[in-house]
Amino acid sequence: MVRKTPASVLRSRAVAGFVITVLLTSFVAATYGFGFYLFAQIVTDMRKDLGFGYTVVGTVTAAGQLGFLLFALLGTWLSTRVGGGQVTIGSAALCGLCLVLVPLTDSILVIGILLTVMGGTAASVYVPLVEIVGRVIDYEHRGKALGLISSGTSYGVFVNSLLVPSFVGSGNWRGLWYSVGLGTLMVTGVAAFTFLRLGLFRSRSATAEDSSGAAEDRPAARDDSARAGWRMVLVRWVVIVWIMKFLNGFACMPFQNYLSPYLREGLGFDIGFAAQVWGTIGVIGMLAGFAVGWLSDRIGVRTSMLLCYGMFFVSAMLLVLAPVGYLPMVSGVLFALAFYPIYGLVPAYVSKSASGAAATVIFGVTNVTQGLGGIVGNYTAGFLKTLTGDFMWYYVVIAATTVVLGVLTMRLPREGSPESAVGPGSTSSRTGKDLAHA
Repeated sequence: MVRKTPASVLRSRAVAGFVITVLLTSFVAATYGFGFYLFAQIVTDMRKDLGFGYTVVGTVTAAGQLGFLLFALLGTWLSTRVGGGQVTIGSAALCGLCLVLVPLTDSILVIGILLTVMGGTAASVYVPLVEIVGRVIDYEHRGKALGLISSGTSYGVFVNSLLVPSFVGSGNWRGLWYSVGLGTLMVTGVAAFTFLRLGLFRSRSATAEDSSGAAEDRPAARDDSARAGWRMVLVRWVVIVWIMKFLNGFACMPFQNYLSPYLREGLGFDIGFAAQVWGTIGVIGMLAGFAVGWLSDRIGVRTSMLLCYGMFFVSAMLLVLAPVGYLPMVSGVLFALAFYPIYGLVPAYVSKSASGAAATVIFGVTNVTQGLGGIVGNYTAGFLKTLTGDFMWYYVVIAATTVVLGVLTMRLPREGSPESAVGPGSTSSRTGKDLAHA
């Protein structure tokens, strides 16, 4: 057997990192773009056909957030025991199955259950990202990789915007669910084969040996138990991050969930314009996550977060103060520039500040708090719509929330600094080990 040269090893690692980044992006596109947001985009048409009100919509979307919360806990527990690769592939496959099952029923109760499970898979597919990225991607490139992965939602939303007018315009919203579901299952099959070839279906002990960092040979560095992780994460900045993720779920998710109904029913725009806004959000989101992630590797994650929250604030205020003409499109552009990157910046901050079991626990709990925030936010938005007859008031709440998020961001220590280091061997100069191939 010919021995690999250092150059070929480097190329092999770069290719593996690229392939894994693309696959993880596709999983986020399916579980978030289809499983989480497709219902929001065609809810008006499903309501007309199935006959349910906005109180039901608020309850169903809140249930999706409950699923997100429960699966975030389950995903954290499973990832430390069976491996992140298995959890990621299983979550994507389950999402695809649920997508196919939605159009088979007229029961909003059954649809609500399926949407709850799909909301859960969005969390469980995301929880292992820190583990997988930490094994494959070097420290100085993690912002870019996680930024691109977080933009996966935009790819799903963009596909939705292309498919919705043709399917919904002909009254065939069920066919849309079938199409995205079968596509998700096909991609998951390809991904499962690729994960197997790259050696990402591995035992817990093998995963621990792949952990990066100068302290990898210490016994403490191999201790990936949840108990060890909990002992290491109870520090001030971690609590701030958990609060921020709650507020992200409270503000960001309802913003997109109710955008299409607000444009069509609250502001009187037709489905064509709403689809254009969603399509624009998707296209910009494809680039925004990577671009802001690249920027964060240079100017810092905290500064990039502040930039995103500023754009998010302006986006919400445009829908409150001037939702006329093409200004809702401008709002959509700013939303896309802020929304997709923020979901990559938080895990980037964690991956650059924590390591080992601490990173797994921190990121797992952020998904739980985000789910809680989404539950409260979606239900509150639906309740306010029923109470006031207008979606506008929740966008006022969103704008106020972004101000609070900006203040909390400024309270975080610089990522990679001694003040932010959590877990064994945490350091700003670490790079990952080479991925072992099967």
